[in-house]
Amino acid sequence: MKNIVVLVSGGGTNLQALIDAEKSGIIKNGRITCVISSKEGVYALERAKNNGIPTRVIPRKQYSSSVNYSEAILEALNEEKADLVVLAGFMTILDQCVTQAYAYKIINVHPALIPSFCGEGFYGLKVHEAVLSYGVKVSGATIHFVNEKADAGAIILQGTVDVKRDDTPEILQRRIMENVEWKLLPEAVSLYCQDRIDIIDGKAYVK
Repeated sequence: MKNIVVLVSGGGTNLQALIDAEKSGIIKNGRITCVISSKEGVYALERAKNNGIPTRVIPRKQYSSSVNYSEAILEALNEEKADLVVLAGFMTILDQCVTQAYAYKIINVHPALIPSFCGEGFYGLKVHEAVLSYGVKVSGATIHFVNEKADAGAIILQGTVDVKRDDTPEILQRRIMENVEWKLLPEAVSLYCQDRIDIIDGKAYVK
């Protein structure tokens, strides 16, 4: 049974999807053992407590640099004996001290189809605003491993939704969360926990 540590910064809707998937048996051979938040008082912490999951708060604002903050996160992950780290709305880019120590052990969800609309500056509603501004006909979400570059790690799963003429960023965001993120993130976590992801030449393949 693999220890899953989830990193959060906000409301925790993706965390809730993971909790529900674990309870329903979708996630096999893994359990959420800790939720770590970069902010105090966020609702994701309540979701964890309501489901009996231990929590830790490591406030980003208390650290002078991203390196110092990442070192604190790394220490916590080691203490929690994390087998898999899931970034679920975690709004801080981690330094390579974490991504190298946990190479191919950190999973993130990005609300677009990488390599489009991704990288530094593309997060939250900004992604969906860019999608609508460009006029693409499909969007979606990408589940990928995390490396030292933003949204550049090996892609595990992708799913799509149609972009509709009257969409707002908020409406599109909700459609992608409900139809792609909340389904594929637990699926990717389960695949990882079952050792069903191979890395070949820096690319991820599901077996």
